[in-house]
Amino acid sequence: MTEPKPTAEHSTAFPDGFPGGRALFRLDPAVAHLNHGSFGAVPVPVQEVQAELRAQAHADPDAFFLAVPDRLAQARTRIAAHLGADPEGIAFVSNATEGANLALHAVTLADGDEILVTDHGYGTVTAAAARRATVTTVALDPLLPDEDAVRETVLAALTPRTKVAVLDHISSPTARLVASPRLLADLAARGVTTVVDGAHAPGMLADPLAGGADFWFGNLHKWGYAPPGSGILAVAPQHRHRVRALVPSWEDERGFPHSLEYRATVDYTGWLAAPEGLDLLHRLDAAKVRTHNAALAAHGASLLAEIPGLTPLPYTEGLAMRALRLPPGTAETRQEAVDLREELAARLRTRVLIWPRAGGGGIRLCGQIYNRPGEYERFAAALPAFLG
Repeated sequence: MTEPKPTAEHSTAFPDGFPGGRALFRLDPAVAHLNHGSFGAVPVPVQEVQAELRAQAHADPDAFFLAVPDRLAQARTRIAAHLGADPEGIAFVSNATEGANLALHAVTLADGDEILVTDHGYGTVTAAAARRATVTTVALDPLLPDEDAVRETVLAALTPRTKVAVLDHISSPTARLVASPRLLADLAARGVTTVVDGAHAPGMLADPLAGGADFWFGNLHKWGYAPPGSGILAVAPQHRHRVRALVPSWEDERGFPHSLEYRATVDYTGWLAAPEGLDLLHRLDAAKVRTHNAALAAHGASLLAEIPGLTPLPYTEGLAMRALRLPPGTAETRQEAVDLREELAARLRTRVLIWPRAGGGGIRLCGQIYNRPGEYERFAAALPAFLG
């Protein structure tokens, strides 16, 4: 992936709408949902499969729950085929944060060892690292021009005590590639265990596991169209024997991945329905969906870049998310960011991500097959009134 410099120019060659895309979802048509990256949205066919699974569980609980371990293995095998993974090297988890905790509990650390994170990392993932060891935080300037600059900044922060690096695959606030295959290889060569937060990778990237991280975790309920609470933890072979469920179950003796997945009497229907989301993406033509979504996000970002005071950030080509810096004095604290986000939702009926940062926070837009160019155009026209 390449990262061009920021630009305010935009092309008129954007899609008018993905055929049938909007009809696949039950989203409120009175709201412009431009924030798919935070919580995703479940297509109707996947909702229907999950509803049928719940009906099975209610009709014969014994039959349903006794079959869960085998059915999870079958679902995991289908997911693995989409991700290019070893079915025995991945496990279902509830979300990326759970995956982070499981991975960090599996690494071997001694007194004085340190974990490297970045200031673009997701808050709960960084918190999980801080519970495990002393954390060194690398400041990544949002205006770093390209992937090499990110890599060099991370490598320059290593010390002899750095044993683990926790890195975003695609950063949540700034929507750019951090854990590139080259950076992962450099860290491995230095003996640093790599833990990659791939929350946005499944469904958005054609090959989400490229790079060979020691531990990688991602959400299926964002760009993979799965029900909420559906994630995957991928573990390199040499580490699998150390990954233990945080709570033991009757599958504990089988080890990874089975011990992580079985959780007694809980709702498994989201995991069992999760393959349907990636199957749907495949039927829609995943490459076509990615191209469409990336074009919409680029169109929206180009419109916002024309607003005085907004600065487009360097981006990774082909992603369905784009970010811009807001003017100084805007969304500089977490509470200010929340207040602006909710004001835009209430008054403009538009959902976007607002992230805080000293000197001016940022705004992130997403593109999805249920979006239309007009939604971004109306938002761009109204946004300046909220930035004064």
